[in-house]
Amino acid sequence: MAREVIVELHRNSSQCEKVVGEIVKIERKLFPKHESLARSFDEELKKKNSGLLYMHHGGGGGGEVIGYVMYSWPTSLCASITKLAVKEDYRRQGHGEALLKAAIEKCRTRKVHRVSLHVDPMRTAAVSLYKKLGFQVDDLVQGYYSPERDAYRMYLDFDSD
Repeated sequence: MAREVIVELHRNSSQCEKVVGEIVKIERKLFPKHESLARSFDEELKKKNSGLLYMHHGGGGGGEVIGYVMYSWPTSLCASITKLAVKEDYRRQGHGEALLKAAIEKCRTRKVHRVSLHVDPMRTAAVSLYKKLGFQVDDLVQGYYSPERDAYRMYLDFDSD
């Protein structure tokens, strides 16, 4: 992963519009329309207490966006991983794990006690990654994504560190 770099998106950066455009393309390709933030990405980024880290491939400050993770900390007690995506050609190479670890660290620096997320139980690679990093299944939320698609609610506690 020597050529991949994780960067925090800053709305006032010169790269912001280009990066958001690439992320929206990834959203549209990877997520069903009702789960995609493609149409509301700007609103999501404007939310208070939210952040986005992205990974780009290539040298310098640019390159192709290959994955991203969105997170928020709505309270001082709990943060959420709201999106994690890696382009299909770059999966199973450690990029999702690197992005998730970076987001967890950002949450940890905010002194929250818990990070939570939701994941489709059928996404076994994602569930395995979350468990590898210490997340535990809290509950199965019936109909979370759609009437036929449930989600695990998972969490990672920091207060026992």
